Amino acid sequence: MGIRSTVLFAVCLMTGAAMLAASARAQGVADYPSKPIRWIVASQPGSSPDVVARIVAQRLSVRLKQPVIVDNRAGAFGNIGMEAAVRAAPDGYTLFLAIPSVTISPVLYKLGFDPMTELAAVTQLARVSFVLLVHPEFAARTVPELLAAAKARPGSITCGWAGPLPQFACEFLRIQGGVNIRSVPYKGQPQAMTDLIGGQIDLLLDVVNVALPQVNSRRVRALATTNPKRGSGPFAELEAVNESLPGFEFAGWHGVLVPGRTPPAIVDVLNREIRAVLDEEDVRKRLIDSGLEVVHGLPAAFAEIMRRDHALYSKIIQQAGIKAD
Repeated sequence: MGIRSTVLFAVCLMTGAAMLAASARAQGVADYPSKPIRWIVASQPGSSPDVVARIVAQRLSVRLKQPVIVDNRAGAFGNIGMEAAVRAAPDGYTLFLAIPSVTISPVLYKLGFDPMTELAAVTQLARVSFVLLVHPEFAARTVPELLAAAKARPGSITCGWAGPLPQFACEFLRIQGGVNIRSVPYKGQPQAMTDLIGGQIDLLLDVVNVALPQVNSRRVRALATTNPKRGSGPFAELEAVNESLPGFEFAGWHGVLVPGRTPPAIVDVLNREIRAVLDEEDVRKRLIDSGLEVVHGLPAAFAEIMRRDHALYSKIIQQAGIKAD
């Protein structure tokens, strides 16, 4: 390379670097973060989303060299916290801990905002699997046998639930299976589990870490999972409901959202640093011990999960005629 070519190459490099630096400054990334970050959690302290946020926030603060402060904004099915996040400045200094209510609220409630379009995905953090449980003396041993029994005795089989996802699962089982299964609401999952153990109800969908000790003690029996397919988790040997009823996939999840116009470069910084946090052995252990499957992905992947769930839950709400309390 001649002297002239070398000079030109150096100039190009310097120009490119200057353009990148200017772009970073324009998007507020060069000195990001330069002040504390607020992480809105739309539930009470001690709840599962709160625990997840605090585990991750502690290490994220170290990596970003700024405090990441959890701000609990509970109430109204998470809508209070969601609205606070939507109204926040899109500058990377407000995060929102997302759970499936983000995809459900726009269908059930008349909101003055749309979290599906006014909040942007950063990354998924964790996944929560569900398992379909029955009383040990329940005759059906497989999903096809369960559906056959429900068709033979319409209205005789009961499905208990507390909370939106177990309710939607009971309703979707009825709709997809074309059977008459009675839905039985409870104020809390522990009460529903007690009634399943006692034989007052026939079916219950609960999270894996809650179901596992009850199954191991033989108080209840695990019939199937709501995973896309069999072969993963503590109940890997079980069939997936999806095998008999295609599209029957239910999972809770935790993820991170930011106000919708947050610069993509800042979203990338957060995605990268959160991934590094989730890769830490201690963080993974604490989340797994809480009954969660640690998951990380690009923003587009998490956004696609939210869109998929929004479409599924909208369909169930409409077909089942579910109304907000």
